[in-house]
Amino acid sequence: MTGMKLKAALLVILASIAPAAAWDGTSIHNCTWCHGTSGQGYTVAPRLAGQRPAYVESQIRSFRDHSRDNPFSRQYMWGAVAALGPRAASDLAAYFATIHPKPANDGNPALTAKGKTIYMDGIPEANIASCYACHGPNAEGVRDIPRLGGLSYFYLKSRLVQWGQGYHSGMGTPMPVVARSLGPDEIEALASYISFVR
Repeated sequence: MTGMKLKAALLVILASIAPAAAWDGTSIHNCTWCHGTSGQGYTVAPRLAGQRPAYVESQIRSFRDHSRDNPFSRQYMWGAVAALGPRAASDLAAYFATIHPKPANDGNPALTAKGKTIYMDGIPEANIASCYACHGPNAEGVRDIPRLGGLSYFYLKSRLVQWGQGYHSGMGTPMPVVARSLGPDEIEALASYISFVR
């Protein structure tokens, strides 16, 4: 009876750490070079901690099929995911989703009120919908729509600028159209606000 209980306990433990199976010393180690050992990211590489698993998986597919085509994606991510299979991608996405995210807090605090207004209300006169509509009231994301809350100001700003220049983040995303409608001051405010969202 003791042997059966031990086997059952081991199965429960293994099942509970299944998402962390991606921590195999190879896949996860490669991610941490740019995204940090705790997945919190840096100014040029986004935080993966707390990110929506469906979004991470969709972006890995976009890197693999080259539909996410900004310069950093071409230079780093296209090669990084070339040998990453669907199971490994799913495991990595599940693993990073379990890590508690921390806000970057690196935007301009003086611009957060304006940024919050854009995030929550959009810019009606420019026909720009609120970010809230897709990304949620706390920028937490939904399904394969990414969590934005607390991402680095520098990263957010560079992505909005790149979308405005016509780069893509995957098939069917509305972000290039949205970003082209934002002026530099609005991008500064929006990126600043989001960097402080918890």
